[in-house]
Amino acid sequence: MATFDEWLDAYDIVYRTLPATSDLQCPNCAHRTLRLAFTGPPGAGYGYASFWCDTCLEGIHLSRVVIPERTPARSLEAPAEERGWDIPNYRLIT
Repeated sequence: MATFDEWLDAYDIVYRTLPATSDLQCPNCAHRTLRLAFTGPPGAGYGYASFWCDTCLEGIHLSRVVIPERTPARSLEAPAEERGWDIPNYRLIT
């Protein structure tokens, strides 16, 4: 199982490629199915990051991250079922 620090390193690499997509391997299972989604107050430029692997369903959640320009983010004002409908119930690595 990958450590939190390994997940954080992967997040940093994927984050730096935004708004392009990355084909980085998952630090846990090595599949190239990493996903990153942001949620925050509209127009604030900061929020939460959900970062997970669609294959092994493990990942991390970060708060108070900068949301890069031109990167879509879910609004905190939207109901929870609308803003997180496509984020699976993945296992958080702490």
